[in-house]
Order: sequence, then C-alpha cells, then structure tokens
Amino acid sequence: MNNLFPIFIKLEKLHTLIVGGGYVGLEKITAVLDNSPEANITLVSPEIRQEILDLAQQTPRIVLIKRKFSDEDLIAKDLVIVATNDKEENKRISVVARAKHILTNVADTPAICDFYLSSVVRKGNLKVAISTNGMSPTLAKRLKEVLGEALPDNLETAMEQLKAVRDMLKGDFAYKVEELNRITSVLTTAGRQPENDQIED
Repeated sequence: MNNLFPIFIKLEKLHTLIVGGGYVGLEKITAVLDNSPEANITLVSPEIRQEILDLAQQTPRIVLIKRKFSDEDLIAKDLVIVATNDKEENKRISVVARAKHILTNVADTPAICDFYLSSVVRKGNLKVAISTNGMSPTLAKRLKEVLGEALPDNLETAMEQLKAVRDMLKGDFAYKVEELNRITSVLTTAGRQPENDQIED
C-alpha cells in the first residue's frame, strides 16, 4: 500500500542541500530546478561535474562547495538530498539530518528516505506527480510519457477560465466547491456512453 502523502512545496522559500556532485547529483539538481527554478540550493561535493558548474553560473541561487560533506553543512537547511557513491556515508548523513528534523532523500535507497522525488507531468500551471512508492522509478517515467501525450495542450486555457469563474462566484467555500464541481462534471462525463445505450452490430 502506498501511504505517501502527496505535497507540492515552494522551494524558493526553503533551503535545499544536495550532497554529491556526480551524475546522480546532476540528476537531482536538474529535477529540482526543472520544477522550482527559484529554489535556493547548496551543493557539497569534493568533485563536481562540469554540467553542475555550468548550472551554477546560470543560477545565482546555487552555491557550490567543493569539499567533502561536513555535519555543519546541515545548519539552516530545510531539505537534504543525498547522492554520493558511498552508501555508508549516505546512511550516516540521513541519520544526522533526521536527528536535526530535516527531511531527507537518499538516492536509490527508498527505505531510509523521508520523501521521494516524483516523475512530473507539466502542462502550463498543471502538474501531475507520479509515485510508485519507490518501487519503480522507471515505470513512473513511462507513465509520465503516457500522461504527457494523453493530456490535451489547451488545459491552461481551461484553468484560466475556471479561475475566472471561481473569482466571480459569491458565497461561502462549500458553495463555491459545489458550483465548481457541477461546472467541471462535464470533464468526467464527456465521452462516457450512457448505460442505457445499446450497441448494434
């Protein structure tokens, strides 16, 4: 059973620490920036890939520290993503971070993660995050491709129109929810064949 609680975080209001500057570190920092380009990131690693150096030159919110991780690096951090090639050190960092009540993701080690980085489908302001509970990131990526092709490109227009309707609605929260549910019910009924319809050969 997947008991994960889905949540979208405003990383520009937090400080994210990434430990590791290799291929996995590049993958993680790219995922963060793709979804939160204004995120505040500190990356610590004795070796840092050129692609990460290039990203840091383009993004003033990225701070690179070229040395081994120190426990002091956790000071004033809100999230930690651990992506070194030393599994024992990764585990140690997660223990230290958790003791400081800092949520931690350890690459390729779901058992000691507090959160996962999901595959995300983006259509304008719409984001659909996909989780397999850490069981198969590859499947999540494939589902991302399927949903990306299935969702129409004009969703942004629909969302803008619904926001305008919501802003015009009078009444309390419950009334607004009821009205918006009624208006958008067509999205779930469109294309559905009535139960009484009979298909003739």
